[in-house]
Amino acid sequence: RPVQRVRDTYRRYWYAYAMVAPVVIVLGVLVGYPLLRGFYLTLTDANSLNSARTIGVNTIDATYKFIGLDNYAEILWGPSAYDRFWSHFVWTIVWTVTCVVLHYAIGLGLALLLNQRLRGRVAYRLLLILPWAVPTFVTVFAWRIMLADAGVINSMLNTIGLVEPQWLEDPTWQRTAAIMVNTWCGVPFMMLSLLGGLQSIDENLYEAAEIDGANAWQRFRHVTLPGLSSVSSTVVLLGVIWTFNQFAIIFLLFGNTAPDAQILVTWAYRLGFGQQPRDFAMSAAYGVLLLAILIVFTSFYYRWLKRNDQLA
Repeated sequence: RPVQRVRDTYRRYWYAYAMVAPVVIVLGVLVGYPLLRGFYLTLTDANSLNSARTIGVNTIDATYKFIGLDNYAEILWGPSAYDRFWSHFVWTIVWTVTCVVLHYAIGLGLALLLNQRLRGRVAYRLLLILPWAVPTFVTVFAWRIMLADAGVINSMLNTIGLVEPQWLEDPTWQRTAAIMVNTWCGVPFMMLSLLGGLQSIDENLYEAAEIDGANAWQRFRHVTLPGLSSVSSTVVLLGVIWTFNQFAIIFLLFGNTAPDAQILVTWAYRLGFGQQPRDFAMSAAYGVLLLAILIVFTSFYYRWLKRNDQLA
C-alpha cells in the first residue's frame, strides 16, 4: 500500500517533482555534501600535515585518523577551552545582542522619521541606504582609514580635547570599533524593513487611538509596535543569524590580528586557514557547533513567538 501511494503521488505530481529536482540536486551538491564532509572531518584529527595533497607531480595520501568526539571534548572541556572557545563564545553573544539591539533601535527611529511627511524624504532614504548599497569591503576599508591613529576620527577627537582611542590596537576599543562598523552596515536593512512595516499599518488605527485620547507614546506602544510585530520578529531573527556569523567585517577590519575581538566564526577560520599547521578538524568542529547553536536558538525563538501569539 505505501508503495502504491507513492506511485500515485508521483503520477499526479510528477511535474512539480521535475521542477524541484534541479534545486534539490544543486543544494545537495553545494550544501549537503560539504556539510556531511565537514561533520566527518570533526571526527578525525585532520590538519594540513596529514591530509591528502599534491606537491609537484607527487600525490601524498591522507593519513589522518578517526578519533570520535575528542575534538568536541577538547573545545568544550579541554585545558584551553576558555581561551579558545568560551571567551570567544561570550564575546560573540555580547557582539550579537549589542549589534542587533542597535540595528533595531536606530533602524526603527529612522523608519519613524522617514514615515513622516518630510520635504526631501526620497533623498533622505537614498542617503540612508548607501551604507547597505556600498560593498562591504569598501565600507570596512574606509572605516579602517578613519579609525587609524592619524585618521579623521582621532583628529576630530583631538580637536575637541578628548582622548584618542587606539581603535585598531587596544582590545576594548577593537571591540567597540567592530560594533560601530557593523551597526553602520546593518542599520539600513533594518530601517527599510521596518519602514515597509510602518506603511502597512492602517492609518485608521492611529485616528481611532487619537480620538480615544491616546498620546504619542501610547499610540506608539499600542498601535505601532503591535503592527510591526510580524516584521520585527522576522528581521530580528535574520539580524541575529547574520550578526552571529558576520565574518566579513571582523576579518576585513582586523585580519588575523586582534584575537580578543574575534568572534566564533572568524576564530574557526583562523584555526583552519590562519595558522600552521592548519587544523581542519578543529575548524570544522567549530562550524558544527555554530550551526547547532543557531538551530537551538531558532527553535526556542519560534516557540517563544508562537506562545506570545497564543497569549495575544
